[in-house]
Amino acid sequence: MATKKRKPRKWIQQAVKRPGALRKALGAKKGQTIPAGKLRAAAKRKGRIGRQARLAQTLKKLSKRKKRK
Repeated sequence: MATKKRKPRKWIQQAVKRPGALRKALGAKKGQTIPAGKLRAAAKRKGRIGRQARLAQTLKKLSKRKKRK
């Protein structure tokens, strides 16, 4: 049986609804990375900021894994 090729889903583009909102909420300057401590603390929060911070941590891990290969 032949396997179908799947189109890569662009879930990351759809997940990031407000680019730059997390950076603004955490007070990080544009063009610089958000400090890991601030990101970790924000990930423990509830609501939209917490969700955005947790997604940012996940995306950070994905980029590290991609660089390793």
